[in-house]
Amino acid sequence: MDLPFLRANPHLLPTFLAHQRLRTTPVGGGSISVAERIALDDGTHLFLKTWPGGVCAAPTAEPAPAPPGLFAAEASGLRWLREAGGVAVPRLYAQTEELLLMEWVDHAEPTAVAAERFGAGLAVTHDAGAPEFGAATEGFLAGLPLDNTPGADWPTWYREHRILPYLKLAVDAGGLDIADANGIESMHIEAPAEPPARIHGDLWPGNIVWGRADTPWLIDPAAHGGHRETDLSTLALFGGAPEFDRIIAAYNDIHPLAQDWRTRVPLHQLHLLLAHVVLFGRSYRTAVLDAAARYR
Repeated sequence: MDLPFLRANPHLLPTFLAHQRLRTTPVGGGSISVAERIALDDGTHLFLKTWPGGVCAAPTAEPAPAPPGLFAAEASGLRWLREAGGVAVPRLYAQTEELLLMEWVDHAEPTAVAAERFGAGLAVTHDAGAPEFGAATEGFLAGLPLDNTPGADWPTWYREHRILPYLKLAVDAGGLDIADANGIESMHIEAPAEPPARIHGDLWPGNIVWGRADTPWLIDPAAHGGHRETDLSTLALFGGAPEFDRIIAAYNDIHPLAQDWRTRVPLHQLHLLLAHVVLFGRSYRTAVLDAAARYR
């Protein structure tokens, strides 16, 4: 079994896995998808990503198809970010409705040098730009639908296509109360007027792989045209990315942020926090309300 054959026949991967024709090792860390490391006979290692209950599940498991278009959207985002020539993005080898097969990246400890490379590279990625806010096709944030309807005005677009859809889902799921939603809907949303940036879209610290040779990599994108402050702000979530201040300094050397950008960090984090309420429940309610309260 070699890489050219798998690239040409990705539809056969489920069969090979079911009959143990490929050596695989589970990869931890994902809360939505299932990941495996595949070792080929020639020593090549690959990363396989599937949906829970799909091709990586135990044979007795009930099949659970991925949401239609999920892996196509991620594959498109990976290619688009890779084309920017900024932060490294794993090479995509195959994509079907059931799976993604891509380059394996060996992990290493984050370093100051890697953080500076990441900041500078992210500025290059952002500066590759986008035709508009949003995207030509719909996307996903984890397993949730992502409304990429294009728009020209970022504050309006962010409210209508990031905040309001997840706010409704959060209320429907019982994670927020109606009174919570009313307060969030009254938020004042503004940011410096800038052309659409080519952003990752789900850039919390877990979506950086710190690789060998001080090389950082982007994974699991929800890529679209957005405000570049969004990626920088979400990097500060959940304890923040390692060497965060070095990342920001290196970014500013390439394309300086507005001096007051940190005042808008909770605003740019809000859509991800709302998504966490939808996915994981009321434990994230306080974080959402605290973030929104600053902009009423």
